[in-house]
Amino acid sequence: MSPDMTAPILVTGGTGQVASALGAAGGDSVHVVGRPTFDFDRPESLVAVFRQAAPWLVVNAAAYTAVDAAEDDAEAAYRANRDGPGALAQLCAAAGVPLIHISTDYVFDGAKGVPYVETDATAPTGVYGASKLAGEQEVLAVWAHTTVLRTSWVYAPTGKNFVRTMLRVGAERDRLRVVADQRGCPTTAADLAAAILAIASLLRAGWRDSYAGVFHAAGSGETTWHGLAVATFEAAARFGARVPVVEAITTADYPTKAKRPADTRLDCSKLATVFGVRLPDWRGSLARTIDTVFAGG
Repeated sequence: MSPDMTAPILVTGGTGQVASALGAAGGDSVHVVGRPTFDFDRPESLVAVFRQAAPWLVVNAAAYTAVDAAEDDAEAAYRANRDGPGALAQLCAAAGVPLIHISTDYVFDGAKGVPYVETDATAPTGVYGASKLAGEQEVLAVWAHTTVLRTSWVYAPTGKNFVRTMLRVGAERDRLRVVADQRGCPTTAADLAAAILAIASLLRAGWRDSYAGVFHAAGSGETTWHGLAVATFEAAARFGARVPVVEAITTADYPTKAKRPADTRLDCSKLATVFGVRLPDWRGSLARTIDTVFAGG
């Protein structure tokens, strides 16, 4: 059955980075919901919002993302990252509506040494990653028409993220210490939103079995947190921003409650093969993000 062309894409996540980017890029075709109207801690709210929106597609960008706080509040993390998405998948299944669920590189332990593919063994190092992995498994078990997108190191011109933090702290200090032994693929919320909408256009034409399952969807290329910080300041320098000295340190030099995986580079070839989608190189996307930050400031 082809979807109702007047029905919206329902996006959860409220004012979160990915949900906001989808709202900006999708315009009237996207209906973004968040707390308190839509709240995984209130299952009845899911039913009410789903019934009111009557979507043809759901994108779940809502999550508990406080990596360190999750270590002390596992129940909340699992409610938001497993139980809520599972309930949402049940609603999608009952209505015959496909689901795109956003997940994370933190399902891996970072020990592989080369970019991860979707079939690699998962081994999360903390509660956040474990709860997100449980969410993947839950939504895929509940509803066959589910596409899981694992992404990484997401940031945007607004909100709380690494790039924004670097710009703020860099304006206050002459010297920063940033971890240089964790590798990954920086991803802008705008690029991820564009990829999701491209996938949505294919889903609109009809579901295919090849669309089901897990896909990696991250910015092209790779760097470290130190490399991302340095590149951030290089891009901001074009606008006269002060450039601090960025000292490279190790993970051991910056202990955190939750253990971070050392290398979660994602191989996104499957996304390109199945959907014809490849996210842009992270350096160009970073420059565009910095442009937006300073244009807005």
